[in-house]
Amino acid sequence: MNEQVLSPPPSQPDMTPLPDSSAAAQAAGDSLAAMQAKVASRPLRILLPSYRSHPHTGGQGVYMRHLSKSLVDLGHHVDVISGPPYPELDPRVGLIRLPSLDLYAQPRPLLGFPRAQWGSLSNWIEYLSFASGGFPEPMTFGHRLVDYLRQSRARYDVIHDNQTLCTGLLELRDMGYLVISTIHHPITKDRALAIAAQKNPWYKFLVWRWHLFLNMQQRVARALDDIVVVSQSTYRDLIDEFGLRPQQMEVILEGIETEKFHPLPDVARKPNRLMATASADVALKGLVYLIRAYARLLPEFPDLELVVVGSLRKGPTEQLLQQLGIRERVRFVSGISDADINRLYAEATVAVSPSLYEGFGFPAGEAMAAGVPLVATTGGALPEVVGDAGVLVPPGDAAALADGIATLLRDPERRAQLSTAGRARVLREFQWPRVGVELSEYYYARLDQYADN
Repeated sequence: MNEQVLSPPPSQPDMTPLPDSSAAAQAAGDSLAAMQAKVASRPLRILLPSYRSHPHTGGQGVYMRHLSKSLVDLGHHVDVISGPPYPELDPRVGLIRLPSLDLYAQPRPLLGFPRAQWGSLSNWIEYLSFASGGFPEPMTFGHRLVDYLRQSRARYDVIHDNQTLCTGLLELRDMGYLVISTIHHPITKDRALAIAAQKNPWYKFLVWRWHLFLNMQQRVARALDDIVVVSQSTYRDLIDEFGLRPQQMEVILEGIETEKFHPLPDVARKPNRLMATASADVALKGLVYLIRAYARLLPEFPDLELVVVGSLRKGPTEQLLQQLGIRERVRFVSGISDADINRLYAEATVAVSPSLYEGFGFPAGEAMAAGVPLVATTGGALPEVVGDAGVLVPPGDAAALADGIATLLRDPERRAQLSTAGRARVLREFQWPRVGVELSEYYYARLDQYADN
């Protein structure tokens, strides 16, 4: 049986003003108050599906946590329905758990699954696809989502999907629900970079096989009428990569959690420390270029440290570190709290976002919110996040990355200026309450249009 925890009635909306005294912040505060008044007279029941939602699984989990909070802050009734690993949510947000086989978390997944679960077709599809090298979670989550809503007969004004893009969404639309999907970026970008990073043809094939779920996502995205995208970069790339039409999409930029990521004046910065948040085994994150840049910088800055928030596994990144003779000089940290990450930012001289592509770029925004001078690439949406409050260099260019970092290491005045400018930009442009307001406006507009039709 599905375990479900439905949300309590919305509490009194939070009227705390945004933490900035500028005219832009005042206008944002006025917009927030106006939307809270509108929601008070017409609160919506909103369901947020997400096939895996823990914030440590990536940006989609972060989005789910803060999106749901921003909507419930306005006074909406919000439930998240998720497969494992489950999200961390505001206590006012309901959680409906849809258990899966969660094979990636099993120590010996190919040995099968318990006989008691054999009666589920979704379980067999999940197991057989996984065993043959596929990634079935989005599709099987969609089957379970449809089954749950048919059995529970739960009613929602809006079903807002978090890039599951499963065929089940089309079934829910045909059942009369307003279905919206957020697309953070087209995963075709990940696939192309991951295939290019493999030298062995067999491994290239395995990467291609794992990404076959993209055929479903492209087909479903083209069939949906209402899609939210998180940057202008994603908007353009979805036209090119997925064949979407401009009229399908609405650009609503994401937010940064400025209460958790903020300057710590009492923590002393290390004199020569670089920090990055990047997965070592995902080519998209560009960590290998940062490692090469770091090696180039050591002759001029022999005491330079590199701290990476992420796990190092056996593979090309570890091999590169060994080849360059710097394995013991690069420190990888994982499984730490947001408060620990914020302290690492406070200790860092420069933060680096070396990604080859980002649909938005939470790590870059969080570094800026923490007041750390930032060097980032121009990959994907990063220029939209960084603006003129950081140093931008071309993606996939270790020499350019090293030059950008060295420029800041040599110039403490420039670092101080970017530290202030980065924090100010995030407070001005990337507040989560603004996301809730813009999405609510979009929901009401789409509901009214459907009612008129």
